Amino acid sequence: MSEEGERIPVEHQSSVGRWILILLAVVFVAASVYAHVTMHSWIESLRKDLNSSQAQVAELNNRVQTAEASEETLAHQLGMTKKELAQRASQLQVQQRAAEQRLETAQKEQITQVSGEVAGVKTDVGGVKSDVASTKAELEATKAKLQSTIGDLGVQSGLIATTRGDLETLKHRGDRNYYEFTLLKGAKPQPVATVGLQLKKTDVKRGKFTMNVTSDDKTIEKKDRNVAEPIQFYSGRDHLLFELVLWTVDKNKATGYLSTPKNAPVPVTAN
Repeated sequence: MSEEGERIPVEHQSSVGRWILILLAVVFVAASVYAHVTMHSWIESLRKDLNSSQAQVAELNNRVQTAEASEETLAHQLGMTKKELAQRASQLQVQQRAAEQRLETAQKEQITQVSGEVAGVKTDVGGVKSDVASTKAELEATKAKLQSTIGDLGVQSGLIATTRGDLETLKHRGDRNYYEFTLLKGAKPQPVATVGLQLKKTDVKRGKFTMNVTSDDKTIEKKDRNVAEPIQFYSGRDHLLFELVLWTVDKNKATGYLSTPKNAPVPVTAN
């Protein structure tokens, strides 16, 4: 009994050892197979990459050869060596950069010129504005010089003109009719509007004159009157106030204007 009991554990241990060895062998074989497959796949991938790289290198070599052949062909057509062709290409690049620089400079000059012209236009506009302001100021000054005084009949006169420029200003006001005249001393009565004027005497030194005014078939003498003094008289059926002013008196003539109301009769022959 004791000998059989001792043999059973020994056999059991031997069987377990075999199974362990078998399991290890299976694991080893599986690992070897896996490693082999993995290695084969990796080698295949490397082979494909190598083939692709070789193809790319071949294509690049082909392009280089084609380019060299094109350069040689172009150089042959131009009668130049490759070195001369390269030098010519370099010169062309330099000329191109110089042309670009000249174009850029020309554009900047044109922009500067246009900017200057725009500034000139602005200056001209400013000058026009200044001229308008100056003209307006001169007009205001002219109006300020126009005098308002009492006539020889003691009636308040409107604005009077002492120069032809002042008279033009009054005409533009449009509130009365104005007739400019020149009278010669000793001449017959000169028709002006609906009246007659005759210069009788002048005193240049004192700025005085004497004249006859004929209106409504009546002649009135205006004696020793002054230059720029409003000479007043009534005329017409409506008894309208007429007014005349002499602004220059010479030895043999005098110049001035006659002023009549807007509703006064206007002869067809009036100038």
